[in-house]
Amino acid sequence: MNLDPDRIVVLYAELGQVAAERVLSAAMEDLAVHLVAIQMAVLDRQEQVILRGLDELGRLARQVGMRVLSQVARDLADCVTREDAVAQAAVLARLVRIGDRSLTAVWDLQDMRG
Repeated sequence: MNLDPDRIVVLYAELGQVAAERVLSAAMEDLAVHLVAIQMAVLDRQEQVILRGLDELGRLARQVGMRVLSQVARDLADCVTREDAVAQAAVLARLVRIGDRSLTAVWDLQDMRG
């Protein structure tokens, strides 16, 4: 599973429904922005921008229970650091795929709660 539902439950328990939904919505928007920015930085071969974006994406993903997305962000950072272009392309595709699925899972979860 791409989403840790226990982390979402904790967010709701700690923050309350309204604040948790605000946090999740903001995180989802930021994650989507970072995914696009990382893809653009890869096209432009901006290694430091990629690494900063992956670090932020991983932090946000952990915050909202997207452990798999966070791990794939770390995997991609390793590929970038090793300058392994073939692995980087494959892991980037996986990051985008899992990112899309994770974002959809959170939106679906929020729809069920609302």
